[in-house]
Amino acid sequence: MDVFHEEVVVKNNTALQSAMYIMSIIIMVLSGAYALIMINPLIFVISSEGFSTALIPNIVLFLMSIASCVLIFLYKDRIKTEYEYTFTNGILDFAKVFNNRKRKNLGSMNVRNVEACGLVSSGSFTRFSSMRGVKITNWFLNRDSELFYFYFVKSNEKQMIVIEPSENLRNMIIKFAGQGKYQVN
Repeated sequence: MDVFHEEVVVKNNTALQSAMYIMSIIIMVLSGAYALIMINPLIFVISSEGFSTALIPNIVLFLMSIASCVLIFLYKDRIKTEYEYTFTNGILDFAKVFNNRKRKNLGSMNVRNVEACGLVSSGSFTRFSSMRGVKITNWFLNRDSELFYFYFVKSNEKQMIVIEPSENLRNMIIKFAGQGKYQVN
């Protein structure tokens, strides 16, 4: 029988995220409207009077409004980010979900292959994170929750992953990690 658990980590306070998302849409619409309004007069002035240095500020504003409209369109979904952890028989899969639409797989790991794991509030996290050459990857949203870390060596690189699992997922990880890998101090 398979051991399976899936959970999604969302931001505790979403008011700021929602406000930023709405502001980004407003700015995108306004900059797009400005670009549409300005394109006709710019083309008319350039075709009738020719190009002059007096038009450079207007052209720069036009190009900046197009660029901001396109960039906000491409990246607005990243404002509402969630992390998804899927645990299946000792294999932990990580994914980043943008605005409940786009999903980016971050990786997968067998918890039996980690050298150590534990709570970030423990002394063992401080010991491993202060080692020389450790690359720390954060896959969590709420700093005030109980964070959990994995320490492992992959391709001769020391790495740590910090996640935000529930107590149920933490217990599954500890059970499948093996004897002596869960460290408290």
